[in-house]
Amino acid sequence: MNKRSTRAPAAIMAAALLLTGCSGGGADDSGGGGGGDPVEGGTVHMLQNADFSYLDPARGFDGGVNAFYRLIYRGLTTQAAGDAEDPNAIVPDLAESLGTASEDGLTWTYTLKDGLKFDNGDPITSAEVEFGISRAWDPEIGIGSPWLKKTIAAPEDYLGPYRSGDHPGIDAPDEHTIVFHLIEPFPEFDNVLAQPNAVPFPVGSGAGDEFINDIIASGPYTLESYTPGSLIELVRNEHWDPETDDVRRAYPDAWEFEIGLEGATIDERLMAGQGSDVNAISGVIQAATLARVQTPELQERLKTSPAYCTTYMSMNMTKAPFDQLEVRQAINWAIDRKSVQTASGGTQLADPATTIIPEAVTGHQDFDLYPSEDYGGDTDKALELLAQVGLEDGFSFVLDIRSQPKMQAQAEAIQQALKEINVEVELNVIDTSTYYETIGTPSQQHDAAITGWCPDWASSASTMVPPLVDGRNITDKGNTNLAQIDDETINARIDEISAMTDLEAANAEWGELDEEVMALAPIAPLVWEKGIFLPGENIAGYHPSTSMTDLTIIGLEDPSLG
Repeated sequence: MNKRSTRAPAAIMAAALLLTGCSGGGADDSGGGGGGDPVEGGTVHMLQNADFSYLDPARGFDGGVNAFYRLIYRGLTTQAAGDAEDPNAIVPDLAESLGTASEDGLTWTYTLKDGLKFDNGDPITSAEVEFGISRAWDPEIGIGSPWLKKTIAAPEDYLGPYRSGDHPGIDAPDEHTIVFHLIEPFPEFDNVLAQPNAVPFPVGSGAGDEFINDIIASGPYTLESYTPGSLIELVRNEHWDPETDDVRRAYPDAWEFEIGLEGATIDERLMAGQGSDVNAISGVIQAATLARVQTPELQERLKTSPAYCTTYMSMNMTKAPFDQLEVRQAINWAIDRKSVQTASGGTQLADPATTIIPEAVTGHQDFDLYPSEDYGGDTDKALELLAQVGLEDGFSFVLDIRSQPKMQAQAEAIQQALKEINVEVELNVIDTSTYYETIGTPSQQHDAAITGWCPDWASSASTMVPPLVDGRNITDKGNTNLAQIDDETINARIDEISAMTDLEAANAEWGELDEEVMALAPIAPLVWEKGIFLPGENIAGYHPSTSMTDLTIIGLEDPSLG
């Protein structure tokens, strides 16, 4: 998000707004606040700090909104249910099965299920799938997940359906068949079509800002009302047929997303559990709340999830002095990751990060190229490197951060650590709802930024490293390569590993690439943030993840309560 991203993406990178990240799974085995089974009916309430980036999945791609999209949109494939044996697996959704690849790996074919409809009753055919996916190429709208444009063949002058017409790399020979022509073989293409922007829309819809405050749903819920920055209400999509959907349970009759609440207020309401708050969920609890949830009653409701996302600081290599390797390495040596861990909530909520790939993601390799005692930083090594390039007296730079207390605390920890090497850090605070779009636009980006990244599919590290360092990801909008590193050797290694059909061997290579990238130091990994959640007492089917909690399997034990 994310992507977290999110993978945002989307934008891209991990956000602690709601249910951080872009994909993933794996929490404790208990299913909710009361531990019972969900039943049909009632309204689930989401309490959250910031609004979603976009209702339009072609634009949005951060952790919170990706989980939301799953309630209202469907694609050819999707991530398995959050309580599945492997919640990271990719499974068929609108398609009858996963894709069939040609012998050369350049053509993938899918067949749609029967009986698929939008929320207005219109049928979903291959033409609507082709149209919806092609919106990713629109230069204004298509700022979400980059994977469609990275894999599906299209000429450079193709600008989406509104400007250029039908997509030349996607064929719809009949109402049920859709064929994709790839730029090069990509063995994980089923995962690409599980991205949030790979969803159908009626042909001709969604131009300009049509989907800014409205939607056309293909999932189990549709939009009842939207007050930006305040409230989103979802109700059942009467044209969604559960017989065509093996993933989404859609127990509640409705969802209400209450937006604009302070984190401390959310925690207070969940601890008190009064009225409709027994039917409420939120993102991770605040660090300050940890000491107050030690009672047996609250401990029974607490849910935990491992870290699937990396919080990091990017350094813009197009701006001096971050265009110098020694400077970027010096920053990595100097940062006090123990202090950043404390700012992130302490040992219960974060671990110091030394690699791009988190320990919970397949492909992780354990290394630390910039070691220090207790992760406290090595100022002597940093000063030595700065002296090599004539910067022993230091320099100053502007650091973009989100307008959230935890993110500001993380930034202040970096400020304090870098002051020890005569580096002055000026904080540029950006509203959370526009943060990813801002830092993902190079013309608006400053010298550095703190954000996070979650894998777009956690079963492989292929979406953990390349989006952050592939030079071909540098775009005018929706840019995921915030460091703007464009290294020919790194780009070639990405191509080499991406083409590997042995995915286990490829994951080992992604771990090796992680170390090669960190030697160039375009980013500074900070922490891997774990999750502690406190669902309402009447919530059931809740399997939280720091990457993307599956809202579609959540329900209430007793719909009459609250």
